[in-house]
Amino acid sequence: MASNPNPPIAVLWDMDGVIIDTGESHYLAWMQILPEYGIDMNRDIFTRTFGMNNDTLLRVLMGDNADPALVDEISGRKEQRFREIAAATTKILPGVRDWLQTLQSMGVRQAIASSAPPANIDLHLDIQGIRPYFDAIVSGNDMPGKPAPDVYLEAARQVDAQPARCVVIEDAVAGVEGARRAKMKCIAVTTTNPAAALASADVIVPNLADLPVETVFQLLNSGQKSQILDGHFDER
Repeated sequence: MASNPNPPIAVLWDMDGVIIDTGESHYLAWMQILPEYGIDMNRDIFTRTFGMNNDTLLRVLMGDNADPALVDEISGRKEQRFREIAAATTKILPGVRDWLQTLQSMGVRQAIASSAPPANIDLHLDIQGIRPYFDAIVSGNDMPGKPAPDVYLEAARQVDAQPARCVVIEDAVAGVEGARRAKMKCIAVTTTNPAAALASADVIVPNLADLPVETVFQLLNSGQKSQILDGHFDER
């Protein structure tokens, strides 16, 4: 069988902190639920674990031998509380809607590749009315958590794109590392972490409104590593 002369290109979107500003809602939900179980959480721990799925995050807090039933109970209660908070408070982040429209108009395949449970993803897609932009929606909730690359690889499989033809958009340290392990390019936004913590990404921007269109296609079509800081593009 002949190879496709124009193989698909794809952008794989994280959800929390990339599409939707959910960080504070997640933090409040954890802070309301975890004390009932005698588990410590503070802002520093939250920032370091943001982007992990709940199973991975809770085992960081409780140890690898934590009771699976207890992990499931805490996770379920936290996510229910999160959805109650988020439904009324979270907003789409700058530049996201424009980029979704631009990529779709150019024929770029798009997928959600999020650690969030499916119910959380559905909530945000439907509230914001952005579901039609995505060719695939993948939750890593039941997969090995980021920085494992599983959720990205599954999203790429579902949109029929090779890893080298994918760009991941992330905000979390674990997510950027997961993209690297998946052998995909990565754009990082500094909504959750400072640029220094995201230094292994190919591109770093304050938000997607500051991302030039040509930069995405340079990542999709070349092996050169690039960096954007404070709105300035610099080939390295």
